[in-house]
Amino acid sequence: MPDRYDLLAELLSLGQNRRWRRAMVDQVVRDAPALVLDVATGTASVAVETARRSSARVTGVDLTRPMLERGLINVGRRGLDGRIRLVAGRAERLPFRDAAFDALTFTYLLRYVADPLATLRELARVVKPGRPVASLEFLVPPSRFWRFWWWLYTRLLLPAAGGLAGTAWFRVGRFLGPSISGFYRRYPLPRLATVWRDAGLVDVQTRVMSLGGGLVMWGRTTGG
Repeated sequence: MPDRYDLLAELLSLGQNRRWRRAMVDQVVRDAPALVLDVATGTASVAVETARRSSARVTGVDLTRPMLERGLINVGRRGLDGRIRLVAGRAERLPFRDAAFDALTFTYLLRYVADPLATLRELARVVKPGRPVASLEFLVPPSRFWRFWWWLYTRLLLPAAGGLAGTAWFRVGRFLGPSISGFYRRYPLPRLATVWRDAGLVDVQTRVMSLGGGLVMWGRTTGG
């Protein structure tokens, strides 16, 4: 599955994933960071983009070793072996000292952790004071009209599209829509912003992407 992850991420987001990813990386590279941590790095697409758009050295962390193995291939193909390293680890317990990084990104993470607040506190712990943290997540469209079409897409077309790639991706497609809906029932956008602030992040801002299909969110650690 990892060898087709990036292609399917584009297909299943109707080609928007790459644009959303660029918008998230924008919030980090403008600070000219020297050291960046990318959490839930997957196949290292965000790490690669960050390295290509800045002079930063990037560390990617992911729980899934097959994803990291594919990420190493992607990094090597782009000649970025010297600037990107990939390590196995959990977002809830990062293997790094306090204030080790100048910036941090994470992608499609919070729906998969038991305690988003505790996880955000752990992410903020490893970032220097006053430095940026940015994320990319799927979102439920706020407009009732677009939400109806989003529901049809995620409940019907998405599983069907995933099914073309095999049983495992059919299960991914069938899981994704209910997972997103369930997360935003528990953490609607105002509450999610409050969770970020409770985790010690300030100047929290959001950008709703593609009529509400994606969400870029960013803020800064306290101090600095």
